[in-house]
Amino acid sequence: MEDILITVGVTIAAAALALLFVAVTHVIIKKLAAHSQLASELAEHTHRPVQFAITLMAVQLAVRFTTVDSAGAEWRRHLLHGLVLFVMAAAAWLIGAFLVAFEDLTLSRWRTDVPDNRRARQLHTQVVMLRRVTIAVIVVVTVGVMLMTFPDVRAIGGGLLASAGLLSVVAALAAQTLLSNFFAGLQLAFSDAVRLDDVVVIEGEWGKIEELTLSYVVVQIWDDRRLILPTSYFTSKPFQNWTRTQSAVLGTAEFDVDWSVPVQDMRDELRNLLEGTQLWDGRVCVLQVTDATGGMIRLRALVSAQDAGTLWDLRCLVREHLVAWVRDRQPTTMPRWRAEIGDSRGDLSWQWGERRRPASRPSEPHDDARLFGGSEDGDERNDAFVGPEEPVHTH
Repeated sequence: MEDILITVGVTIAAAALALLFVAVTHVIIKKLAAHSQLASELAEHTHRPVQFAITLMAVQLAVRFTTVDSAGAEWRRHLLHGLVLFVMAAAAWLIGAFLVAFEDLTLSRWRTDVPDNRRARQLHTQVVMLRRVTIAVIVVVTVGVMLMTFPDVRAIGGGLLASAGLLSVVAALAAQTLLSNFFAGLQLAFSDAVRLDDVVVIEGEWGKIEELTLSYVVVQIWDDRRLILPTSYFTSKPFQNWTRTQSAVLGTAEFDVDWSVPVQDMRDELRNLLEGTQLWDGRVCVLQVTDATGGMIRLRALVSAQDAGTLWDLRCLVREHLVAWVRDRQPTTMPRWRAEIGDSRGDLSWQWGERRRPASRPSEPHDDARLFGGSEDGDERNDAFVGPEEPVHTH
């Protein structure tokens, strides 16, 4: 009875000393955190794991050295074995906490709340995927090591290794979909095909990548719905990625108007609108006639913004403003149908003839009427689609 009281007393004292040591160390690290971001991350992530690991190690050592006289006792062996398992679990937790702290330190140096954040989003995606893989590996290895501490498990280890080939084939067939998603997740993380916060169009839905795991991808739709897809979808089916090379994007707003619309006046109005709003990033402002059939012409306004969300608001603003401009300033150019009643000779006073309007002379297009040229951005786009030395052939 006296030996048990000594063991309990020493164990409690060892645990108290361990907790005191961890508390003092934590206070010192928190003071250093004011001048070191690494110390701040360590204080935040590793305090609890260190507390559990050191306390369990102190308890295990105290029990081991105070029960030497009962070395052959069954209860001592089971107790020490259980404490060893707890120490292993705490050590695995501590290793994972250290890795998470260093990963968060790396991520904090790459901000994603800046206009040009492509590299930062790529790094965030890769670090998040690596974090999931490393934590899974730590858990699997820890469980394996803990199981190997049982003599019965070690005894059947040889048989398991002998049948590993057959078991691996059966497991691969049973988990074919799971494995394909796992490797697809790794491929997405390191191939740079898609990253966190990328703006994508999938299955006719426009949204951004909210979460990227080894098995599934969560896409936040523009109306706050969530589209959940397996990672293998992105390696087997086509999808649009609007922000793969940069966050700045282009967008269009189309208008069907009458042939009599003054295109250059409307182009100037578009320029005035964009120069007066902060939604425009100053790169692209183009208004072109893209179609002229069915008694109307189609005008396409092409504008640019620093990101997809801003572009959506800018496109809506352009539509609203130019619709109001046509309605208030050029009401006769609104879409309408014409019908001519008379013979085909065209010699009546109310019929138009070719002599009524002289042919207009061709002129150089305005800069705001050119998508592939007319500006530095347009010249770069022209080189990207044609090539700097390749002649352009039109038909």
